[in-house]
Amino acid sequence: MKIAILDDYQNVALGLADWASLDAEIEVFTEHIRDRDELASRLAGFEVVVAMRERTPFPAELLERLPDLRLIVSTGGPRNPSIDLRTAAERGIVVSHTGYLPHPAAELTWALILAAVRGLPAEERSVREGGWQVGVGTGLHGRTLGLLGLGRLGAKVARVGQAFGMRTIAWSQNLTPEKAAEHDVTAVPKEELLRESDIVTVHLVLSRRTRGLVGAAELALMKPDAWLVNTSRGPIVDQDALVEALRERRIGGAALDVFDQEPLPAEHPLRSLPNTVLTPHIGYVTREVYEVFYRDAVEDIAAYQAGEPIRVMPVP
Repeated sequence: MKIAILDDYQNVALGLADWASLDAEIEVFTEHIRDRDELASRLAGFEVVVAMRERTPFPAELLERLPDLRLIVSTGGPRNPSIDLRTAAERGIVVSHTGYLPHPAAELTWALILAAVRGLPAEERSVREGGWQVGVGTGLHGRTLGLLGLGRLGAKVARVGQAFGMRTIAWSQNLTPEKAAEHDVTAVPKEELLRESDIVTVHLVLSRRTRGLVGAAELALMKPDAWLVNTSRGPIVDQDALVEALRERRIGGAALDVFDQEPLPAEHPLRSLPNTVLTPHIGYVTREVYEVFYRDAVEDIAAYQAGEPIRVMPVP
């Protein structure tokens, strides 16, 4: 059996699970392969692919060019919209998934919020360059935290905001006042949330309903000093509209861990805008999460080899 481990940027996969327990030839790909022709060529002959969440998409046209592929292990929960599950099923390719830990993404959300409101990137850079204080930060106590989405992640983020003394409000398509009240959060219409929040943070699943949910009209409702934070999925926010709002300083800034295209192109305008805090989609990149991902991947592959049941991703 030949196994490909994709997008292991930090080259840590082999050290975080017992891959030696598998009777297999394993190749680790530490660099992201964007070109589809190159990817199809490099993956030729592999029976198993371990995909790091949505870093490498597997649309129908790629799956059709991989006749030897029999198993895709998708790290993370039982949902990966970047894999064409119907085509995989038609071609006899099993798609499984691993476990997941939600709290690291909530923790990174607060790292971004605090870095944004206290101007930490500029202050840290000034100290390293021999300078000292360069800005005046903003406190959080008494401010309003607006949550687009109040699921597992949103609720965790809300609790931290409340600990800081923030007012917490939330909106999602199916959120009820009763459900929000369970987390001491007030459910409000989306427009009200955008108008009143000092921090707007996104915690929604990417779907047809949420793609482009925050566009030019929504950004126009935000306070001129409000920050938009996104640790969910890039396409939930209209990136072109966001870049324009940031350039014209119609909002205070954006703290982003996710983008439309990842890795973010070197020449992308977001990289040069001063009113941004940017991280390279590391919300889930912790040792604890990776240990779950790769341990479960080994278990899935071993079960597949033995003909035993594995965590199959449901076909929509």
